[in-house]
Amino acid sequence: MGTSKNTFFYRNGLSISVISLFLLFLSFQFVTGWNVKNNELVEAHLPQLSLRQYFISPHFMQATFENWESEFLQMGMYVLLTVSLRQEGSAESKSLTEKEEVDREPEVRANAPWPVKKGGIILLIYKHSLSIAFGILFLLSFIFHFIGSFNNFNEEQTEKHLQTMNWNDYFLNSQFWFESFQNWQSEFLAVAAIVLLSIWFREKGSPQSKPVDATYDEN
Repeated sequence: MGTSKNTFFYRNGLSISVISLFLLFLSFQFVTGWNVKNNELVEAHLPQLSLRQYFISPHFMQATFENWESEFLQMGMYVLLTVSLRQEGSAESKSLTEKEEVDREPEVRANAPWPVKKGGIILLIYKHSLSIAFGILFLLSFIFHFIGSFNNFNEEQTEKHLQTMNWNDYFLNSQFWFESFQNWQSEFLAVAAIVLLSIWFREKGSPQSKPVDATYDEN
């Protein structure tokens, strides 16, 4: 009989929990966004959207990828910035004076990932694969955010019997960049908060916190 530590949930509880919360809140966003859009259509005396129609609508596409874009930007930049930048006393920073395990060169071992064994350009890419993955996810989200925002803007313009825009004019329009910057700034505020607050505050048992008895200047 296995112990509780051998259960699938114990070994994967963090990812299961955050993905479940993601799907839960995405569902709430979808339903509430559907209601918001249909209320706007009612006010404009236009036909309402079914759930299926809303799922493929630019309104839902814009709102979803607008947020994903900023999250992937935040995480990608955080991964890159923490390679070389330090914050004295923060649990989120590497040591100011000592070499860390993550800085050592990879060793070819029997159980090492295959890119380590392959070496060369494959290993070089693998060394930076986390930031590359976040960069690709950010770029894709940025593109889909733009497509959704562009189409949603033109739909609203059409509903109001106003002039629409072509894509290159809309890319320079304040509306699109307002949507991006209002999310980007909040993401870096959140990063700054965890970096700085972890200097003075503690959460026993969390890897994002220093030990409760650690001094303020310890990393």
